[in-house]
Amino acid sequence: MNILIIDDESKARSLLTTIIKEYVSGITNIFEAGNLLDGINVLKKENIQIVFLDIEMPNHSGLQLFDFINIEEVHFEIIFTTAYSEYAIQAFEFSAIDYLLKPLRPNKVINSIDKAKKALEQNQVQQRLLELKKSLTSDKFNKLALPVEDGVLFIKLEDIFLLEADAMYTHFHLKNNKKLLISKPLKYFSDLLESKDLFYKPHRSYLVNLKYLQKVVKKDGTYIEMENEMRIPVSKEKKEELINLLQDLQ
Repeated sequence: MNILIIDDESKARSLLTTIIKEYVSGITNIFEAGNLLDGINVLKKENIQIVFLDIEMPNHSGLQLFDFINIEEVHFEIIFTTAYSEYAIQAFEFSAIDYLLKPLRPNKVINSIDKAKKALEQNQVQQRLLELKKSLTSDKFNKLALPVEDGVLFIKLEDIFLLEADAMYTHFHLKNNKKLLISKPLKYFSDLLESKDLFYKPHRSYLVNLKYLQKVVKKDGTYIEMENEMRIPVSKEKKEELINLLQDLQ
């Protein structure tokens, strides 16, 4: 397996190279490039499987890779290395693209390479990169990437009725009575979706899409009735907040 490191800082390249050589087996060659254009030249000449790509570089950002290579030509996994903004990090998470925050740590690098190896077997990098590109150039995210058994499933946010916690898993209740069980806790998705105008957490075990709110019932405690007829409890500390939120939406 061949790895390419694209980073303008020689110390960062050296550190990552040392970590890979010391902790990762099965690596044939590690190539280095000090800028994006040199990295692209390596990609065109060598058979690269994994690229560690720094975002914040002079002249050309790592995210400008798509300006020089068509996504359809990408057959390698990309792991972004960054100290970048929360917006970009959220974009990576929405598209299931891996990233590492600097300073890099061996255990994180090892985990990222393991994930990249598995992803290469599933051959879905092009689809995920398209979603990343859309996310980074759009004012709003309209899809969520879900890790499923045979790869990554993209669902539209508007197709989500609600999310329900189940220990370290999350049940997705979707339109057309579809349901999915995803092996990530509700908090992971709450951190991604609560900033969206229509997603609200009325209870620690639920995250609902207010677009499909049908009724708020103030009887035997307060609960939300969704268009799919599910009833979601509203915790005591959330009652007033929910009423104020609904008034603002009117």
